[in-house]
Amino acid sequence: MDSNPPLMSTYKKLLSSPLNPCNDLGVCSGEECQLPVIDLELLNTENAEFCKTDIAAAAADWGFFQVVNHGIPSDLLDRIQSEQVKLFQQPFDKKSLEFSANSYRWGSPAATSVHQLSWSEAYHIPLNQSHLPFKQIARETIEELAALLSRLASLLAGILAERLGRNAAYLEEKCTNETCYMRLNHYPQCPIPSNLFGLVPHTDSDFLTILVQDQVGGLELMKFGKWIPVKPNPDALVVNIGDLFQAWSNGVYKSVEHRVVSSPHHERYSVAFFLCPSYDTIIQSQETETPIYRRFSFREYRQQVQEDVKLIGHKVGLARFLA
Repeated sequence: MDSNPPLMSTYKKLLSSPLNPCNDLGVCSGEECQLPVIDLELLNTENAEFCKTDIAAAAADWGFFQVVNHGIPSDLLDRIQSEQVKLFQQPFDKKSLEFSANSYRWGSPAATSVHQLSWSEAYHIPLNQSHLPFKQIARETIEELAALLSRLASLLAGILAERLGRNAAYLEEKCTNETCYMRLNHYPQCPIPSNLFGLVPHTDSDFLTILVQDQVGGLELMKFGKWIPVKPNPDALVVNIGDLFQAWSNGVYKSVEHRVVSSPHHERYSVAFFLCPSYDTIIQSQETETPIYRRFSFREYRQQVQEDVKLIGHKVGLARFLA
């Protein structure tokens, strides 16, 4: 039985439309970029302040950066990829039984055009689950990785808050295992001649995201008005700023639009960790600043995003919350 979700048959009408805009993926630079690389080992040396400055500068200039010497053992990263392959190679009809309701997701149920279609599948894993119903080895690997990524995300968020003169303890208090989550992603080969999005263009609705990816490539970010492919670095994890940090920093840190482009020749795997606060968390700039965004709660933000996706097919995001 086929392990991939029935993307072709489910979205046949969209894909066969005479107005099919599959080829219109936007202007791409064609040249891979090397994101800023931060060596976190420097945090344990006399150059710690320079390292923190580089982290904040990358968050402000790029909204994306890579970290090396990040404390995640390479054998653990090998294990998670191996377990991911096994999970996604299961027969399709068994995948929805692997975890709790609505955790296995594929395609884009609300898509009304190929611009809104993601050629992918994923397991959405809240970290507040006391028991993951994956088999024992996979569960232990996922929980071990989640704990280390959570620690790393907290470290980076604390540094970024400190550089703003903000209280880092606020983020630590609000972003816990009760609110954060991971997503295991699989981007199957796309058999149709025209490229589709593996993941549609978007910004993340959290404080920051840490991405563990394979070496296939496909991640692109918007820079200088063009889509720039990100060159995979086997030694690095990718970190990107989310909408909440952009608003909380009053626009200092940038939540940059990014996407994944599907491939007709290769499948791609990644794991994303999302640093999210509790729904009652208030996002606002410092009182001494002229605010770019009005004061809002994370619950309000999430509800607005879901409303927009349902009504118009895509996320609007921070533009809804301008002061």
